[in-house]
Amino acid sequence: MYKGKKVIVVLPAYNAALTLEKTYQEIPRDLVDEVILCDDASKDNTVDVARNIGIPHILMHESNKGYGGNQKSLYRKALELKGDIVIMLHPDYQYTPKLIPSMVNIIGEELYPVVLGSRILGKGALAGGMPMYKYIANRLLTMTQNFLVGYKLSEYHTGFRSFNRQVLETIPFEENSDDFVFDNEMLSQVIYAGFHIGEVTCPTKYFKEASSINLQRSIKYGLGVLRVSFGHLFQKWGLARLKRYQLNR
Repeated sequence: MYKGKKVIVVLPAYNAALTLEKTYQEIPRDLVDEVILCDDASKDNTVDVARNIGIPHILMHESNKGYGGNQKSLYRKALELKGDIVIMLHPDYQYTPKLIPSMVNIIGEELYPVVLGSRILGKGALAGGMPMYKYIANRLLTMTQNFLVGYKLSEYHTGFRSFNRQVLETIPFEENSDDFVFDNEMLSQVIYAGFHIGEVTCPTKYFKEASSINLQRSIKYGLGVLRVSFGHLFQKWGLARLKRYQLNR
């Protein structure tokens, strides 16, 4: 716990058998109360590895529900377990769990209710092996999103993010996509709800075993991001009434 606040790490897993143990070993268990893994019908032995290394809460989807569907299951379980600070971390070891104490401290001290691990602050992205086309797409999409949603972040596309309980209870994340654009929809909801977002510099690693989407899925994702950003703008201007912005106040 951190000052009486229960800390939970959630791991959305798909074919993460080769990197899961290394990720789990770096999670600071003296600070983190619970770890939840959701396996999205992996084709490898991710669940066996999770059991062998002692992850206490393992959820399993019988069929693949997608990246967003995976996170929905995890956030539901984290709220059920009364988590006050919930950190979403990819188990592919692309992001270091060693930043968890910093993220917990920022939320626990009530500086920000949402904290992102940014690969773009500093020079970590390219130094860590991010492909140039992904870096350029990240920068262009982020610039466009900042303009359309009226906020300023270094990136919207990180897979390392943390929330306090109030945020997860306020935004209707169940209304979001089950696909990769889920992450962007969540941040759009957070900004629309008026929650402030902090960022910490996060080194990243691109290697063979780390998860990544191909060019075709990347294009689909980029188009989805633009759809979300324009939807946010139209909702803010009163030109749309989208269910994902009907906040739980």
